[in-house]
Amino acid sequence: MAYAHMAAVYDRLMADTPYDQWLDWVERMWAKGEKPQHVIDLGCGTGTIAIPLAKRGYRVTGVDLSAEMLAIAYDKMRQAQADVSWVEQDMRELELPVADAVISLCDSLSYLTEEADVQETFQRVFAHLAPGGSFLFDVHSPYKMLHIFGDETFTHVEDEVSYIWQCFCDPLRLEVEHQLTFFLLQPNGLYERMEEEHWQRAYQPIQLMRWLTEAGFTDIVITADYTDLPPQESSERLFFSARKPKDLT
Repeated sequence: MAYAHMAAVYDRLMADTPYDQWLDWVERMWAKGEKPQHVIDLGCGTGTIAIPLAKRGYRVTGVDLSAEMLAIAYDKMRQAQADVSWVEQDMRELELPVADAVISLCDSLSYLTEEADVQETFQRVFAHLAPGGSFLFDVHSPYKMLHIFGDETFTHVEDEVSYIWQCFCDPLRLEVEHQLTFFLLQPNGLYERMEEEHWQRAYQPIQLMRWLTEAGFTDIVITADYTDLPPQESSERLFFSARKPKDLT
């Protein structure tokens, strides 16, 4: 299972990740319409987005497939004295009360490596939004899959955790296999080796727009790299904003 071993060191490895930029983007998008009360965070991980949103007054339900990540999220929530509902669930099988907004950040949707799974998720999200509700998400761009991940190898070395991260790219499917080997320092002073495999896939923006439209979404806007500007050829992260119509007749 992805994130079974990585969960324990995920926050440490992601310490320099610009979560504040995701939060700023989300609230900029919400400011253009009605501010949501209930938010579903799909692929919430260790709660680094969900918990700050709860602290800002939103009612948040965090959904993730990894029980290990949710366990860490729960501990972080208690330390932050916040209130988030955590649900272990596959986003392709989403089954929750209707919300005013659904978000899926930090390229969580890039883990859906089959077209039918993306389409099913979009349909599930649409069904779980109140009329007028918004769907905000980001994904890796085709450029990033081909030119940033590609067939590269990345390394990270610290006293307590080190890793070797190998990427193997299928350029026709715009899919990357991430092979991760971790070395975690144990209480006895020895390092334990752990391995995980992750797969991510990029889709062309026009495909994602079409699937959103087929699911019933309108007002679809694409921007890039945390900005309000349209994507360029070398954009690495694509941001999508879509809305469920208020009048469905």
